[in-house]
Amino acid sequence: MLDLPRLQRLRLTARPLSQRILGRLLHANYVYLPGVDLRVEGGENLPDEPVIYAMNHTDRYNYWPWQYAIWKRWNRFTAAWVKGKYYENRLLAFFMESMLQLPTVSRGYLITKDFQSVLHRTPTDQEYALLRDVVDRRAVGEDAPLPEPPEVPELLLRKARSPLGFAFEPADRDYADYICALFQAMMARFVELNEEARALGIDLLVFPQGTRSIRLLESHVGIAQIALHLRAPIVPVGCNGSDSLYPGGSPFAKKGRVIYRIGEPIRYEDLEDFHVSEKFAPFTAAAERDHAREFRGIADRVTDGIEALLDEPYRRAPKEGQVGELGRSSDRFV
Repeated sequence: MLDLPRLQRLRLTARPLSQRILGRLLHANYVYLPGVDLRVEGGENLPDEPVIYAMNHTDRYNYWPWQYAIWKRWNRFTAAWVKGKYYENRLLAFFMESMLQLPTVSRGYLITKDFQSVLHRTPTDQEYALLRDVVDRRAVGEDAPLPEPPEVPELLLRKARSPLGFAFEPADRDYADYICALFQAMMARFVELNEEARALGIDLLVFPQGTRSIRLLESHVGIAQIALHLRAPIVPVGCNGSDSLYPGGSPFAKKGRVIYRIGEPIRYEDLEDFHVSEKFAPFTAAAERDHAREFRGIADRVTDGIEALLDEPYRRAPKEGQVGELGRSSDRFV
């Protein structure tokens, strides 16, 4: 399970050995067995400084040919954002950590994992909706009352515990404040890791749509927050064809062609209309409430930048045809 101690002990390196080893394995796959036609267009748009790549997410492995290509051509390495649930399996977590995969969490993820630690089951949709509602309201400073048993299990509200490396003492704070404080601590460390990556000269790789889809989906606002915080350029990257290389769960690419197109960088100076004059803490509910216009404006510009680099099968679907994450359910965190 992803917990605060694991986040705190994550260490980054400027030239990760694991990425170089994987690159050599991918070389055999892409060049010889069975061979992949890997093309990168727009290399002249890539700045000579650490950047944030914003890429569409068509399949499970579509970042591998990209990492291989920028390593071989420009000797660049990445730290990619991944969902915290991918750190559940011990071996997969070790691989992710060694590859500089930066795990991000949500309040829903923490609600679900904490609930499982106490009740040894996932919350029902009703339980999750009640808990998520009060946690979200507390996160922005509302005086929201907790649901009472039997709407949610009493043990959840009363039992002292520390399943995610952050103590809950019911005598000191209630359940909702505990989840909010845990989220704040974990995301503060996540921001530190992004800062460390930039200081080391490592590029960040973000899939701003959040979930896999052949068609491009609208960007979430997380990329806007970290770009403003770091004042780092966002480089849109359109991935075309990787889904034919990786149609399923196998990490071994099939024969085919993938084309990455690199767009013009979106620099901090280019986002003047969306600058936030006051200091803010990224990934906090208060920041997302107070600066919603700015974050949304940048995210929309990122989506437009990616779409301009995509062939027709990968461009945005009509909004009514988009498939996002499940709503008020904990299923997506399991």
